[in-house]
Order: sequence, then C-alpha cells, then structure tokens
Amino acid sequence: MNGYADGLDERYRIALEDYLATPEEALLERAYAIGRQALADGRGVLDMVTLHSQALAAVLAGPAADDDRARRSDLLQRFFVEALSPFEIAHRGFRDANTVLHRLNDMLEDQAKRIAYALHGEAAQLLASVHLALADVATRLPADRASEIQAVRGLLDQIEDRMRRLSHELRPTILDDLGLVPAIEFLADGVSQRWGMPVTVRASIDGGLPPTIETALYRAAQEGLNNVARHAQATCAEVALLQSPSLVTCSVRDDGKGFDLAILAAREGRRGLGLVEIRERMLALGGTLRVVPIIDIGTEFTVEIPLEVPTWA
Repeated sequence: MNGYADGLDERYRIALEDYLATPEEALLERAYAIGRQALADGRGVLDMVTLHSQALAAVLAGPAADDDRARRSDLLQRFFVEALSPFEIAHRGFRDANTVLHRLNDMLEDQAKRIAYALHGEAAQLLASVHLALADVATRLPADRASEIQAVRGLLDQIEDRMRRLSHELRPTILDDLGLVPAIEFLADGVSQRWGMPVTVRASIDGGLPPTIETALYRAAQEGLNNVARHAQATCAEVALLQSPSLVTCSVRDDGKGFDLAILAAREGRRGLGLVEIRERMLALGGTLRVVPIIDIGTEFTVEIPLEVPTWA
C-alpha cells in the first residue's frame, strides 16, 4: 500500500482511538463507514490489514496495565472486524450472484438443447414431409410446371441447411451422441481433412462434466482450431484437454506465425462472435481465456473453467 492520499489512515487512527476511549456502538459504526470507503476506493483486505497495523502502532505506543491490555485487545478486534464487514458483505454478494449466474447459465443451456433438438428433429421431419408432398404433386403436373415445384424444393433445402446450422450452433448434437473427447477428435479430423493440417488430440478427462462446460470446451476448441487454420499459417496443431478435481483446461497450440488479436477482433465485428463469444462463455462459467504467443513455435489458445462453485459459510 502506497499510503492514503485521502487521509483514510488518519481517519482510521482517530476513529480507533475514540472507540478505545469510549466503546460505544455509534463510534463502532465509523469503522464500518471507513471499510465501505476503502472498498469503494478499490482497496483490498490486505490494505485494511496494513491500515489497522499502522493505527495499532500509534494507539498502543504507551505502556498499559495487563487488565487494560485485555480490554483493548477485545475492542481492537471488534473494531477491525467491523471495518472488514463491508468486504465480507461484498464477498457474499459476489458468491451468491455467481451461484445464480451458474444456475441461469445451466437453465439457458438446457433450453438451447431442447430448441436444438426441436430444430434438428421435429422441424426436419416436417420439411421431409413437405418434400414428399411436393414430389407427389410434381408427378401430376406438366413438365414446365413441375420445374417450378423443383425450385420450391430448392428453397426448402436451403431452409433445412440453415436449421441444421442453427441446431448445431445452439447445441452440437455430436456431444450427446459421442461425448466430449470423441466429439473434439471428430472436429480435429475434420479440420485436418479440410485444411491439410495434422491435428492431434491429447485428453485426460474423467468424464461427467456438466453439459454447459462440455459445450464451452467444444466451442473453445472449435474457435481455436478455426483461427489456427485461417490465420496462423501452421503446419500442425494440438488440442489438449486436462481435468483436475477443481479445474478443466482446453488448450490449442500450433507451430505457425500466430495471429493478431486486434485484427481478429476487427474482423469479428463484421463476421460474427468468435473470440468474443468464447470470452463471454468463460465469464459466465467463472473461467478465463488466454491467447499468448509461444516463442519461436506459434500460439497457445487456452481456456480454463472451474468445476466447483465455492461455497463459504
């Protein structure tokens, strides 16, 4: 701590001295007010510890009897706890908000999954029925009119393709059909075949991850590989999945020239979400996204997601 230009250290010392002299509730409230001010100024608990220690050095400088030391020790503890209480309240508020966000994210993911399956299954069946009906109608029409029906069927094909894409964007069905690791291996194989760039997958996953986290990891690997293929000019890439009791990590590494995040961000503003979407997914799950250059050997794209929401009493 570099000192308090606003005089907070002096306010704290005076308030502490007044409370030691007259331990009344009204004076104790000044400790709470100082704590709130420190929190609003962006100071942390360690700053408050330093602030309290500096005040102690001033108020306890003189000699004192044993019974007075015991009385002061109790009052000092009460004052310091009261000064820290705004930080505890803020911490609990953050924890509760984080829990609510996790539950909301799970609800949204579940709704997206239901919508994806409705698009992929029910809507696709309806379109197939329309195709059959149009084909039947076309057999009873003259050739020149039948060609018009064929044009309509072409539009239906476009609608079906778009719905399939929307379904995949909402919830990749391959995750439910195969699981996370096989889904990413399938993704890596597709990138290898399309771009002629070998992609290996290393995975140490115990399984049992929540669907929300599986989707986020899959999307992160997908975005990382897309950026490598399109921008890094790499000859090979690797996807690594690692799970510990409290954290799951997905990294995409390449041996290319890397890619400029500022350029990518500008392109995303015109084309779509990309890294912005991945970063928002990570924030919603309490995770992080890092894209860092590796000296002489390319770029590493990494996401980390905690597996448990802390629950403090």
